[in-house]
Amino acid sequence: MLSLRTQIQEASAAIEQHIPDRASIAVVLGSGLGSFTRHLQIMHRMPYASIPHFPVSTVEGHSGELILGNISGKNVWVLSGRFHYYEGYSMQEVTFPVRVMKYLGVSHLLLSNAAGGLNPQFKVGDLMVITDHINLQPEHPLRGKNDDSLGPRFPDMSEPYSQELIAKAFHIAAQRNILLRKGVYVGVQGPSFETRAEYRFLHRIGGDAVGMSTVPETIVAVHMGMKVFAMSVITDIGIREENNMISHEEVLAAARASEPTMSSIFIELIKSI
Repeated sequence: MLSLRTQIQEASAAIEQHIPDRASIAVVLGSGLGSFTRHLQIMHRMPYASIPHFPVSTVEGHSGELILGNISGKNVWVLSGRFHYYEGYSMQEVTFPVRVMKYLGVSHLLLSNAAGGLNPQFKVGDLMVITDHINLQPEHPLRGKNDDSLGPRFPDMSEPYSQELIAKAFHIAAQRNILLRKGVYVGVQGPSFETRAEYRFLHRIGGDAVGMSTVPETIVAVHMGMKVFAMSVITDIGIREENNMISHEEVLAAARASEPTMSSIFIELIKSI
């Protein structure tokens, strides 16, 4: 079996052969946020299925292609569609695209997701900047023998989300009179949504939002020395005792409704990097 480093090298080489241009910023689009790409001047597209060792997204709302585009003169990689542990992939597979981005020269990783609200002060459609996370997923993405060329055996996680990028995001939001929340994201396995008791538990342990992604990608990005910024669209308020029936269709609809505001923050943040 090929080593992880060899797989990364082969995937990177295939992308470089197909896409000659480069970028130092990458954006991962979460559920319902795929229309961010309409803000790009798209230069290249590459389906995940054509990239060696890449998984293929199986979830509605995730298109499954790598895009290189330009925003205000800056090249940006866009991963339109992400992978989740609940799809049956290992955490190494889930986070593989992040490692490939690092090999392609990415230094800044911007993550988006749709999340359930745990903070009773939040409302559907709010945007939450992730300041920290709680990892409750059952497999750690760094489990197994460590390759020191990729990152340290025991990476420091005291600041997984860049305080510099967080400050820039709030400055951008203030200039545009956009309300931004901030809080702790709890990463869980899924794919079922949480029970009422689980929502209460996750809130009591310090969570403000809960979702099934982002945390593994952040851990691997930090492992490889990248700066991370992450934002959640609050698509439901699960902490409520009444009327907390949730469907994936409702999550997608709420995410799409908030996408223009999130995109405006991401675009200005990209300009500032």
